[in-house]
Amino acid sequence: MDRLIGIHAVAAALEAGRPLDRLLVLKGAGGPRLQEIIDAARKARTPVRFETRAQLDREARGGVHQGVVAYSSERGFANLNDVLAAAPADALIVVTDGVEDPHNLGAIIRSAHAAGAFALVLPERRSAGLTETTAKAAAGALEFLPIVRVVNVNRALEQLKKAGFWTFGLDERGQETIYEVDLDGKVALVLGAEGAGLHRLTAETCDRLVRIPMAGKIASLNVSVAAGVALFEVVRRRQ
Repeated sequence: MDRLIGIHAVAAALEAGRPLDRLLVLKGAGGPRLQEIIDAARKARTPVRFETRAQLDREARGGVHQGVVAYSSERGFANLNDVLAAAPADALIVVTDGVEDPHNLGAIIRSAHAAGAFALVLPERRSAGLTETTAKAAAGALEFLPIVRVVNVNRALEQLKKAGFWTFGLDERGQETIYEVDLDGKVALVLGAEGAGLHRLTAETCDRLVRIPMAGKIASLNVSVAAGVALFEVVRRRQ
């Protein structure tokens, strides 16, 4: 069972129509945002219980709950074949290749949804999961962005290419910058692991490696920051 912690995560789940098993609210807490959550839960016939701060702290297991915790059935994953079959001609898909920090993964999901990405693909192994921390960092975007989990990232990239996607690996070794390449049509943006970057085979499988030009002495950005820069370059170019 999934645990949703905090106002953004719970409100997004209710807005997306995700069935909740129960909603726990801090006794005495108020405010319009929290009341909207309570009203939406009751409208969806979700049981609402009011708990003490000590009990809510225990339920949140150290997370910053903002006075609200909810439980739901485990989140399902989208199927890659279904995603590719439904992808429009200008679909943008994000692929993560070993992002292991749940804060980074959540931030990438948030940026991907904000940039209008069609889906996000992540590997079963060597990757952060869709944990409470990931969901909180995603600030609700996890409820709206289809997530595909695959056994092998490189096979997934080959499927994407067969479906008409250009695969761009974001890597400091890229000969071209993200500002120089053609970003029209179906695009898959591939992001590497924290520190190590793209795995060798993944880099070789991508159609092209592109980099974000750096003016300072630090060679690279945090992966979630780099994702935001690259994603919104796609948005800027398409506008």
